[in-house]
This record gives sequence, C-alpha cells and structure tokens, in this order.
Amino acid sequence: MKDDNKVRPQDKWNDKNGYISKSFKMYRKTAEAFKEACDKAGVTQAGQITKMIQQFIDEVRGKK
Repeated sequence: MKDDNKVRPQDKWNDKNGYISKSFKMYRKTAEAFKEACDKAGVTQAGQITKMIQQFIDEVRGKK
C-alpha cells in the first residue's frame, strides 16, 4: 500500500529551491515543432520556456 505521507527527496529539493510544476495544453504540432527547434538550437525546452517567460515579464514591466 502506498504511503501518501511520504515526500520524495526530489520534492523536498524542489520546494527548498522554489521550483514548481506548471501544466498547460497546446496543439501537438506546436509542441513537436518547439521540441525540434530546441533540439536544433541545443537548448532545453524548460530553459527556453523560462527565458521566453522572463522576456515577456520584462517587456510588460517596461524593461525591454
């Protein structure tokens, strides 16, 4: 029987370091094209998404 009270070490690390998981839906073709583009550019999808989110935040805040 699974013990729901146990916290995985990875979950502890994520919490300690301020990481959260985000989930959203998009068209499959867009997701596949994004993966291919990231692979071609030699970057991770998470890293690129984080970069684009930060750029958007900066633009909205007027930092450009």
